[in-house]
Amino acid sequence: MDFTFLQNPLSKKWIILSPRRAQRPDISHGIEPACPFCVGKEGNSKEVYRFPDLASQGDALRSWRVRVVSNKYPFAPIHEVIIHSPDHDKNFGELSLSQVEQIIQTYKQRYNAHRKNGQVYIFHNRHKSGGESLPHPHSQLAVIPFEIESDIPLLAAPQDQETYATNSFVIYCPLVSQWPDEIWVAPKERGRMFGEIKDTEITDLAIILPRLIRIFNLRHGLEFPFNFYIYPGGDWYLRIIPRVKVLGGFEIGTGIFINTQDPKETMEFIKEHFENPNEDKIKTIHHAIYHKRV
Repeated sequence: MDFTFLQNPLSKKWIILSPRRAQRPDISHGIEPACPFCVGKEGNSKEVYRFPDLASQGDALRSWRVRVVSNKYPFAPIHEVIIHSPDHDKNFGELSLSQVEQIIQTYKQRYNAHRKNGQVYIFHNRHKSGGESLPHPHSQLAVIPFEIESDIPLLAAPQDQETYATNSFVIYCPLVSQWPDEIWVAPKERGRMFGEIKDTEITDLAIILPRLIRIFNLRHGLEFPFNFYIYPGGDWYLRIIPRVKVLGGFEIGTGIFINTQDPKETMEFIKEHFENPNEDKIKTIHHAIYHKRV
């Protein structure tokens, strides 16, 4: 096995020992092979699922919209890579609504495929400071045994703070946020697992997620690093964390985070641009992002 779960006998916290992960290609270390996720490389990875491209008339092997493959460097018993699209350069902020819907539909399909096998974590790393190892946009799914306890905070209803509501979700920045500008997206209908997300909610989330990323492009620059994850429990939510700060010794040593951004100001900025998006400026930014990459 390429990994081992170990529990600290004093703190009772868990770590995963996975030395083989150090061998994976990593752009932060200057190791970037020919992209294994691009069209034409489909035969090089063990595929477990694909969202088909019904409009394509080409080679069936290459006709896909979203692909899911087994991670070659797993840190969990089940560890998958969800490739967002055949396009090597476009991510959530630049993809069409239908493409983002298909990614979220794939999340749901894979979540339900594994929900009985353990705790299903779906997460996304973007850019080097966000832990991205390969630049072709992708997310990951890892299934952790039920007995492994994580430190992911439970969803709590926002109280005495600014929120923004859409048809199906409430967007807010918790008063106890650990990171500057972190945002939580919680379904209005509470008490459900992510695998129970409805089609109408998928469409709403497919609008919200790219919009928030584009708003943060306005705030933090062309290609700001970020992570998001979907909490796997019985009251699911999506948490977006811009990685615009580096943890210091106090935070690493104590586990006590220092948030340098007032959550109220974060929500004022989100509400201003969510309600009145400067689409011309956003389009200019994403045009610059695309041409910078290519």
